[in-house]
This record gives sequence, structure tokens and C-alpha cells, in this order.
Amino acid sequence: MAVTGVDVFAGEICGVGSMLGVRVVIGRWPVSPFGPVADAMVEDPAGRRVFIAQDEALVGYVSSIYSFDDVVVGPVDCERSPDRLRFRGGHLWLDVTLGRRDVLGWALRTVPHRVAMNETWVTFTHMVARGLLRGVRTRGTTPGGTELYAATDRHRVSAIRGSWNNTDLGDLRDVHPPVRFGFSSTPRQPSIVEITTMVHRTSG
Repeated sequence: MAVTGVDVFAGEICGVGSMLGVRVVIGRWPVSPFGPVADAMVEDPAGRRVFIAQDEALVGYVSSIYSFDDVVVGPVDCERSPDRLRFRGGHLWLDVTLGRRDVLGWALRTVPHRVAMNETWVTFTHMVARGLLRGVRTRGTTPGGTELYAATDRHRVSAIRGSWNNTDLGDLRDVHPPVRFGFSSTPRQPSIVEITTMVHRTSG
């Protein structure tokens, strides 16, 4: 198979669980092939997976890589401040309170950016993640090629407020069971991770 190009998404992924049993992964991408965008992946207690985004092209692209039972295309509002992340789109409203950088975040910050983006380093972190973070992978095969996650920082999430399908999400819980959108879940501990996603598209 031949590599035909690399698509880069640079931003943050925030993964949280809720007392309602709904798990949410918000992606905020100031840099992407589609310009600055934000999206949300939601899995309910029954395992139904929904993708929410405002751009038809983005929905088509992400749906070709990850697995969903339904997609919602419509207005999305995502706001980021030093201690908050707010998302509203489709049937999801979520206000996330962000905490301090944790031990893993401090460790990631010590790695020079050029090293963090290196495929060999991502392979190393993949092996570490498999041993320490259940369900978390930093590289994997997608229908379109190979995907690499280069994490460069992490902060804990301390609280959430929000609703899904007009039902209150309740208090913050771990991301458990792991979400099943692709080859990797987010960490079980609710967190926001600064990340660069590199999709190496292949053909043949």
C-alpha cells in the first residue's frame, strides 16, 4: 500500500463520563484540513454512538475513519477558556470545568515538540499507553490508513454540567466502559489532552 498524504489535526481532545452513563469525547481543532472546527462523539449507556459536527465534509471524513450509529450535522458552538470548555451541538450541551495539569501532563511537557511528533516516539508511547492506560492507543489502523496520536499535555477534568437529549447528565464519572468509536478510547480518568492527530492516508 502506498502513502498518498498526511492529514493533520492539531488541538485538544476532552473525554468525560457522566452519572447518566453517557460518555462524551469533544474534539477542538484550531488546525485541521477543514479549518478551525469542533466536534463531539457521544456513546450512551446502550452503546449507541453519535457523531456531532457542523460541516458535511468533516462528517463524511470522520465517518470514513470511525464507527457511528448516527451522525448529526448542524450548528456547533465550542468555547475554550483557561479553566473551562463549553460545547453545544445537536442534542448535547456540556460545560466542562478543567483542573490542573497532572503528572502525565508534566511528563508530556518535557518532551520537545519535534520528538513528540516523531513516529518512533509515538510508537514508544503506544507501548507505554497499552500498559498503563486501559483502552488507550496512540497508533492504529483505520479504513483509510494509519493514524498517530502525538500527545503533548494533559489536564484533569474536575466537574461537568450538561444534558443529552434533554436529560441531565449528572455528576462527572470515569470514561467507563471505554468508548468504541475507533481503535482507541480516551483515558478512563476524565481529562483534556493537547494532541496532534496525523492520518497517513494510503491507497492500493
